[in-house]
Amino acid sequence: MRISREHGVAYTCHKTVRQYARTESYPLPQLRNLASRLAHGTLLTVMVVASAACSQNPSDAPPPTITPAAAADSPAVTQAPPGVVRPLGPGLTSVFDEGTRTLAVLNSDSAGRAVLTALGTTGAPRTVPLPAPATALAGDGQGTVYASTRGGYLRIGLEDGAVAQHRVDDAADVDFTAITRRSDGGVVLGSADGAVYTLGSETTVAARLQIFARVDALVAQGNTVIVLDRGQTSVTSVDASGTEAEHALRAGEGATTLATDSAGRVLVADTRGGALLVYGTDPLMLRQRYPVGGAPYGLAGSSGLAWVSETATNSVVGYDLATGIPVEKVRYRTVQQPNSLAFDDDADTLYVVSGSGAGVQVITGATR
Repeated sequence: MRISREHGVAYTCHKTVRQYARTESYPLPQLRNLASRLAHGTLLTVMVVASAACSQNPSDAPPPTITPAAAADSPAVTQAPPGVVRPLGPGLTSVFDEGTRTLAVLNSDSAGRAVLTALGTTGAPRTVPLPAPATALAGDGQGTVYASTRGGYLRIGLEDGAVAQHRVDDAADVDFTAITRRSDGGVVLGSADGAVYTLGSETTVAARLQIFARVDALVAQGNTVIVLDRGQTSVTSVDASGTEAEHALRAGEGATTLATDSAGRVLVADTRGGALLVYGTDPLMLRQRYPVGGAPYGLAGSSGLAWVSETATNSVVGYDLATGIPVEKVRYRTVQQPNSLAFDDDADTLYVVSGSGAGVQVITGATR
């Protein structure tokens, strides 16, 4: 609700004006002195201005947006990148599952059908056909990943390839674009029309918060969910109930991706502004901002370094955040279009997933 102030009088658009109309008698009684006339005249002026200002009802208008930023179109690779490159078609996004030591990648098969590819540390990858196109991934770290899709989400077992489709109540036509899993196990979804759905069970909606232009990415630190809106280039924290936005901050000039790390930080790639943004979450606050060239896009957090890919230069950089300002520690050439990153902390292995079909680059001993 928009709050305005005129002549020292505060009002809330429409609501307070209507409340005043209900609680005061109309027509107004005859005024007995000049002071009363002036006072009532001022109040009437405030109400008229309030009504006129509110007639456009700006609170109902969509939030102002900019053209969302995107990864750069990467140049061709002229030298073999370090590590091992495993063949894979264009990857949309990826997540590493610690329990099964598996990299899960959303991509398509040769016929263009949606699949999830599970790459273990050894053996051939497993391709799991999906019943619907998926848009984002989240994992529980124990062998299960979740993929957002139209009308709900998919639950996929990495060891057996079993897929369960969950249709969210009263959301059959909702285009879900983002998903995360809280520490309490609750699933949270974001939609193309700017709403955050906090689920109370596998399919029931406990809370729905619609204040965004579009929900492009979600991550969770504990039971607090962080929302990225590319059109507003903003990050917003949503409380555990899912009903309130606790803090909302502008995120650079064109933020595109989100990631978390084990230290409780949220990493944001400001692709248009050329920066790595590091936020604390209790409360949501920008802690560090560091210039990163080459259109930063892919992100991964780890216990040692924060990883950022530069899509304009086909490279990935590991930054140490411990000193309060990011310090570049390692840099690697990558496969073309390094759009998605994932990290295996136990094995010190970095995965770089190509968005152009150049495969998955596996860099062991990455922090060294």
